[in-house]
Amino acid sequence: MKTVSDQKRIDSVRIPAAPPVSNQGRAWIELDRDALHNNVEVLRSLLPEGCRLMPAVKAEAYGHGAVPISRELNRLGVDAFCVASVSEGAELRRAGVRGEILVLGYTDPLDFSALATYGLSQTVVDFEYAEKISAFHAPLHVHIAVDTGMHRLGADAENVDELLQIFALPDLRVGGMFTHLCADDTEDPGDVAFTRAQIERFYTACAKLEAAGVTLPRLHLLSSYGLLNYPEAGGDFARIGIALYGVLSTGADTEGCKAALRPVLSLKARVASVRVLHAGERAGYGLAFTAGRETRLATLAIGYADGLPRALSCGAGRVLINGVSAPIVGRVCMDQTLVDVTDVPDAEQGDVAILIGASGGETISACELADAAGTITNELLSRLGPRLARAMA
Repeated sequence: MKTVSDQKRIDSVRIPAAPPVSNQGRAWIELDRDALHNNVEVLRSLLPEGCRLMPAVKAEAYGHGAVPISRELNRLGVDAFCVASVSEGAELRRAGVRGEILVLGYTDPLDFSALATYGLSQTVVDFEYAEKISAFHAPLHVHIAVDTGMHRLGADAENVDELLQIFALPDLRVGGMFTHLCADDTEDPGDVAFTRAQIERFYTACAKLEAAGVTLPRLHLLSSYGLLNYPEAGGDFARIGIALYGVLSTGADTEGCKAALRPVLSLKARVASVRVLHAGERAGYGLAFTAGRETRLATLAIGYADGLPRALSCGAGRVLINGVSAPIVGRVCMDQTLVDVTDVPDAEQGDVAILIGASGGETISACELADAAGTITNELLSRLGPRLARAMA
């Protein structure tokens, strides 16, 4: 039982200044600065005349780290960004990121003051929402979303009268108008026809607004696939997302891409322990792994709480250790993952396992990992967790 004197002793303990914690002690992400520079140069070369990059750095820059990526982009002259929420935009401002930051998603009216404080632009998601922004006690900068067929956010492109009403509202500083192409990533004839129809609807609405006396703001409708497949659609900004990071959504798309993009991210983890299992011994949650031979089993200091998909369990995924491929065995745990290193005889505690990246002559791409997990790179990368330190090299 704890006594009063025990409590006094505990309360009197002084916590010493914390020593620095290694960024590479457990599991971490490495960012390739040269690859990012390359991708910016390549994507700029594809832009329509007069169009600028407006990178999507939402979801921690697709898992890469919004602050380090955006700071580096600022150094390269990029001065416009997209985020998903006001909190993401505020984080960039507090980190000193310069230029326009557009919040693509909904912001509750309670947070309109944060938009003003941090100098963020807000998406107008529909007419009712535009009225709420107009009713705020100070002018706010906005971009108007136009729904041309995705039916997610935006004022209806066919309802030009409503668009005119939005432009006429007081205290809306309209700096842009945009739409989102939702089927621009395939060569399916039906998708191509739908995408071309979306582009036409958008520019038809623009022409009608101009005819009614509206001075059009900056326009944008291209994202990564739009720039690669429909550059003729033009615009003043291109909201580049996944392509900026050197991959496309699937392995097939990435392999078929003619642009010389390079992956920016590598994912690494330490080997925490290596032990020997005899044939027939079982390991992991649910005893899901059974050793079919004398097996050297390594435990990696990374798990699904770090964003490593549990779907990679039981041989679906692999890692590289000392240039040799080793399968994931058993179930991926919250903080740790088991791999069979029987064929990596020199593997030992403290070694680095590559989950995304290169080792020796082998490479595991984000596309391979996503395909193995039954998802796309956008999801895989954006779910990499905050416990992973990010460092630009």
